[in-house]
Amino acid sequence: MNSQHRRGFSVQQSDLMCKSGCGYYGNAVWQGHCSKCWREQNQCTRAKQIEEDRALAERLQREEEAAAYTSNQEGAPPQPAASRTHTVPMVKRLFTPAPKTPARRDAGAAQTPASQSSSLSREADHVTQTFIDFLKPFQRPGYDIFKQCHAFTENVARRKAVVCDDLSDSVQDFYQNMSEYLQTNLKGSPEVMETVMEEVERYVMGRLYEQLFCPEHSDDEKKDLLIRKRIRALHWVSIAMLCVPLDEQIPKVSDSVERAITDLINLDSKKVPKEKLACVTRCSKLILTAVQGCVKAAASADDFLPALVYIVLKANPPRLHSNIQYITRYCNPSRIMSGEDGYYFTNLCCAVAFIEKLDAQSLNLSQEDFELYMSGSASPSGPRASSSGHGSQNGSASSSSAPPPAPRTGERGPEEADLIEWSEGQELSVMGILDAAPVRTHASASSTIDSDNIGGDGLPPPLQPQKFSS
Repeated sequence: MNSQHRRGFSVQQSDLMCKSGCGYYGNAVWQGHCSKCWREQNQCTRAKQIEEDRALAERLQREEEAAAYTSNQEGAPPQPAASRTHTVPMVKRLFTPAPKTPARRDAGAAQTPASQSSSLSREADHVTQTFIDFLKPFQRPGYDIFKQCHAFTENVARRKAVVCDDLSDSVQDFYQNMSEYLQTNLKGSPEVMETVMEEVERYVMGRLYEQLFCPEHSDDEKKDLLIRKRIRALHWVSIAMLCVPLDEQIPKVSDSVERAITDLINLDSKKVPKEKLACVTRCSKLILTAVQGCVKAAASADDFLPALVYIVLKANPPRLHSNIQYITRYCNPSRIMSGEDGYYFTNLCCAVAFIEKLDAQSLNLSQEDFELYMSGSASPSGPRASSSGHGSQNGSASSSSAPPPAPRTGERGPEEADLIEWSEGQELSVMGILDAAPVRTHASASSTIDSDNIGGDGLPPPLQPQKFSS
């Protein structure tokens, strides 16, 4: 296949790795860095910002105190005690992140149906009981693990209007501290340690899911709608345009594609980051299976990423941005920084980033055609799609041969010509029937009540009323 068809999809293994060169997978959310390097890089920046905010708060407080002192010296009446002490809470407010939108969670609590509240309570109790049952065999260390996890979830649940980055840092710090505690106090193999950490994540995220997923004070919901609208506008993108080596006419390939779409949609139904990652991994493996069923060889990265883009466009999964952010913020960092799950998740982030920036050049289209397709004024279906220079059969399309222009007013496309021809044929058929000899109708004779009695001639005459003399 011509290399120009692959532009926009050329992703090397090095492109997926952390920009710091630590050997872990990077992420577009962290500007190409892994979670560890990203936190270290921003630690100094955030500390500097905090110092600048503190200096600004102190300067504002001194200016307000100086203004109040000047007002008192000019003979103004003394202010009440409550008014004189309002400057101290102001400094605290400067360091308290305010929500971007009014908090509605508490306001709507009183209006929430009792059935919904009890359902959430039962679910939380089930998560807690499952975690306790898992920790019972560990005896004293298990009790300490539960105590720490319960205290952490209660502490986070009491926080109000905390920015997502701070919550993410708190969760990641807790994972790190818990991992160190297990290495010191829990006697077991690395597999046991990993299983315990998975259950810790399941308990913490199960208790805090409603608070951490797509929080009200973030812009996650807005970005979800933008991505969903963007994917809906790209519904016309075909396999040939993306140069995806998939043939959905093959039953096994079609089945793998449908199952991959199902797994990607099920991503939103899971609450634990590990379970969401498992959906991404299953979807990716089904895509690889479908590609291998068509090319009869091991699928390469150049085949996998375009196929993943096609599956995302076809599935248009709900709250895609929120789910990616949720995994990025609250998943155990070791799971997305390396290994199979980390590789597939990084490719999903690349696919979403590609969809957001997809343009005419990426699909080997002219800018005019791309804008027509995006606006819905034209469709690439029919002979037009096959001549537009996407994945051609001979594998070599001249870059100078532009696709034919879209049908303008006064010009008939193939679909319009077929419709007009069918309409004219129907009209001629109706006119032929009308021009034929008129249908002859025979006036029916007057019918009697017994006209429908066939063969009733041999029946006796009906009884007649008789009059008797008195």
